[in-house]
Amino acid sequence: MTYALPETMTAVVTTGVGGPEQLQLRRVPVPSVGPRDVLLRVLAAGINNTDINTRVGWYDSSDTTPTGQNAAPSGSAPGGYNGATTFPLIQGADCCGIVVAAGDDVVDAPIGWRALIRSCMTGDDQQQPRWLGTDCDGAFAEYVVVPATEVFPLLSDWSDAELATIPCSYGTAENMVQRSGLGPGDRVLVTGASGGVGSAVIQLARRRGAEVIAVASPHKHDAMRSLGASHVVDRNADLQAALGGDRVDIVFDNVAGPGFGGALASLRQRGTYVTSGAIAGPTVELDLRTLYLNDLRLVGTTTWNDTVFADVVSYVERDEIRPLLAATFPLADIVAAQEHFRGVDRVGNVVVVPHYVPDAD
Repeated sequence: MTYALPETMTAVVTTGVGGPEQLQLRRVPVPSVGPRDVLLRVLAAGINNTDINTRVGWYDSSDTTPTGQNAAPSGSAPGGYNGATTFPLIQGADCCGIVVAAGDDVVDAPIGWRALIRSCMTGDDQQQPRWLGTDCDGAFAEYVVVPATEVFPLLSDWSDAELATIPCSYGTAENMVQRSGLGPGDRVLVTGASGGVGSAVIQLARRRGAEVIAVASPHKHDAMRSLGASHVVDRNADLQAALGGDRVDIVFDNVAGPGFGGALASLRQRGTYVTSGAIAGPTVELDLRTLYLNDLRLVGTTTWNDTVFADVVSYVERDEIRPLLAATFPLADIVAAQEHFRGVDRVGNVVVVPHYVPDAD
């Protein structure tokens, strides 16, 4: 199977650090394919906090605000996950696409297959991964090129948009769960449970036989129960009072901020606290006595374990997890999509879909 490829494509180009004015819709060259690369036609791309954090300069250590709340001055060069982010950049960490071309060194290229791209592209160096849409051009475009090792073909009857909700959120959540050592019968607390990662953790913990307590706004409680949460706590409640003195084995906390102390105090002796984000703010107060007198374990997670994404893809193929698609927007409406993503009423993920425009004759 061969595909006729255009010379140019439509992409959302982030031109620098700042507000949504930095997101520009442009015609740019279709990326070239290296000998070990594959080219995918993007079918749908998910929105993530990582996209917004990079654009507003949140990964700079001088920014202590909640995730994506403020934008650094335009033109500044923030620290990113792997150092200063290079602009202009095509963002987009989540991609569902169809493989349309491959380099000469790619064996058995899955041309014509629908596939997901591993957002945390680990390659041969597990200590220094590259994130799609942050360290290289991503999926907010009609086409994207990545190393063949990062493409995972799959068989699923889910829609393109549903599949695009999976890579970053569920990969991050599965990595948190694997690194936590969670097992059957464990009692876990999930903060920010209605977000992409939080809702994924609920499902991934339940499929392992854990009891899940979710923290979310009251109007989202029914949705959390439908995902498998046994108990749901109001996000504004006192955690200790809400738990009635019953502590948990593991806390999955991507909220942090002022609630960090309460989350940590909810752990039993030798419990584990796991984080991969700080939605409510990265600077927290830690009473070291809580940590060492209770023999607690603090686990930070970013780089994915080797098996993480292959495991997530297998869960999708076996329908062991379910996508949470909150809304779909045209790629050209990226600003509206990101604003909807940041809305307080959202449950699940937001996806953008390219509208293909052929090259002019």
